[in-house]
Amino acid sequence: METARSAERQRTAAESRRRELLEAADRVVLRDGPHASMNAIAAEAGITKPILYRHFGDKGGLYRALATRHTDALLSALRAALDAPADRRRRVESTLETYLAAIEARPQVYRFLMHPADGAADASPADASSAEQGFDVGRHSAPLLRRLGEELGRVIAERVDLGPDSERTARIWGHGIVGMMHAAGDWWLGDRPCSREQLVRALADLLWGRLAEAGDLRGGPGF
Repeated sequence: METARSAERQRTAAESRRRELLEAADRVVLRDGPHASMNAIAAEAGITKPILYRHFGDKGGLYRALATRHTDALLSALRAALDAPADRRRRVESTLETYLAAIEARPQVYRFLMHPADGAADASPADASSAEQGFDVGRHSAPLLRRLGEELGRVIAERVDLGPDSERTARIWGHGIVGMMHAAGDWWLGDRPCSREQLVRALADLLWGRLAEAGDLRGGPGF
């Protein structure tokens, strides 16, 4: 029993330490954006880079941990927008608004997750085998977008009657909406061609066609 308690204490301590390291990484990302380096994160946490690697493996492991942390928070906010007591059009607008407001509030975090700089900047010429060499943004950011698409598709499937093959259509819509939000939000965050409110209305207009005509799924929570 004592062995089990000791193992539990070690697990709890490791989880606490991991949270502390992720908070340190967040501080560096907020400061440096896509150029946040493992060296800078280790320094912020008061440890050496090998110790940081011990917790996350490499820059990809740290990236995935940060992506999960921020995606969980974004999904929670999106669910709250979808569950708000309002008509369907307003909830569509609120969902778009929530996503755009999130990337606008923390643009450096967004850029780190979607446009991280080449990890080779962290590696010295003598360390050509560094785990940060060749960090592939597409390989790491695609799962984040897929997760958002799957979650949104699941919500649509639970709420909206899209007729025959409704579940598959809802999944298609989920991924399509996330792709649209990501592409439009990325462009808007960089160029700022219009206000956030104007972008929300325009995207909601684009989505509104069949969604306006579809009924709520019988027995579902409604949309």
